[in-house]
Amino acid sequence: MTVHRTEQTTPHGIDPRGPRVAAGITAVVLLVVVGLALAGSELAALIVLAAQAVVFAIGAFAGVRRHPYGLLYRALIRPRLKPPIEVEDPRPPTFAQGVGLVVVAAGLILHLLGVPFALPAAAGAAFIAAFLNAVFDYCLGCQLYLLLTRAKLIKAA
Repeated sequence: MTVHRTEQTTPHGIDPRGPRVAAGITAVVLLVVVGLALAGSELAALIVLAAQAVVFAIGAFAGVRRHPYGLLYRALIRPRLKPPIEVEDPRPPTFAQGVGLVVVAAGLILHLLGVPFALPAAAGAAFIAAFLNAVFDYCLGCQLYLLLTRAKLIKAA
């Protein structure tokens, strides 16, 4: 959901490059989780996935402007780039963080309940979504947000 205005005229929009960078970092973290879990380092995979769940929770509840990876983007990468041509509504990426949180939380809970391969399966599913966003600029959680708002199942502010 891109808004065709400059960031100076729309203070509520976000630079769409930020969520893509955050998705790239997330994809790497989730790939590490899958690798650790499949290599037999389940405790390490559990810790890393729990840390990623915290990152998702911050993005979902505090908003993408306070997302740790977004803060890294704004501090280290954005100053070296030109201002964005377009800005994006922050609600769909924020919703997507909540979807990521639900997926990895389910994997963590199922793993703790003893379900085999729950940890790498959840990390793998979240990795696919993060990869699609980072590489192809296709945010599954954002698309779900738009679908649910069009169906009037969630209210757009």
